Amino acid sequence: MHSVLQAHLIPPCPHADLFGRLGRSWLGRQELPVDEQAAIERHLRELDRLAEDIELLDREIAEEVIEDPSVKRLLTITGINIIVAAGLVAAIGDIRRFSSPQKLVSYVGLNPRVRQSGLGLAQHGRISKRGRSHARAMLVEAAWAAAKAPGPLHAFFVRIRARRGHQIAAVAVARKLTVLCWHLLAKGEDYQWARPALVANKTRAMQLQAGHPQQKGSRRGPAYAYNIKALRDREMMIAAQAERSYERFVAQWKPRRPKEARGRLSSAGHK
Repeated sequence: MHSVLQAHLIPPCPHADLFGRLGRSWLGRQELPVDEQAAIERHLRELDRLAEDIELLDREIAEEVIEDPSVKRLLTITGINIIVAAGLVAAIGDIRRFSSPQKLVSYVGLNPRVRQSGLGLAQHGRISKRGRSHARAMLVEAAWAAAKAPGPLHAFFVRIRARRGHQIAAVAVARKLTVLCWHLLAKGEDYQWARPALVANKTRAMQLQAGHPQQKGSRRGPAYAYNIKALRDREMMIAAQAERSYERFVAQWKPRRPKEARGRLSSAGHK
């Protein structure tokens, strides 16, 4: 449908979602040949059919994991929604299979390739991309979401982005999320910087997706707190304080000078 619009030199849709209510109304007002208009209507019907299938699958997933403690624990991490949490739990299985977070990082292919010959210095390259590619894709998707919200993960993303760019920073956050998931699942703890109102909102969304009835006339549930601006702003302020704490902690690090690093490596190799 985008290609049809571009072929007829129609400017981009002024609305955020071309396939939403406003976007479809705008699309119907465009002057196109009869055959092209019929093709767009055919594609819209196919899009609606796929949306119904996806909605059914999402409901089945929510019904399966609504009482899973591991999924609930991963939902405390900013940037991880129900689909990502359920997918990661399915890919990881029993966390005891991985004796360290590095093993889990390697399992999803987010570990860097290492090239080394003899006693020479090891050279680290791009990520290996071996292992569970679907889980890796979900982690990168969650990393982009976590990078937009205030908190330590956002500060980490900004620090890496300043040196390596957006894409590498997102992959670094995905690796950080993998390590964080291992610690939460292995130790049975929730994320320290979780935002309770946001977690309750995600939990309630999971319940609705699983087909639980609406709570009509009730504003006392924990999920409703996310709709109160004062409470939401308070959580955002706490997350921003955590972000500044991370920045102050990282600012104390002193980078090792290249000559000192080579000297220490050579002396260690000599020993």
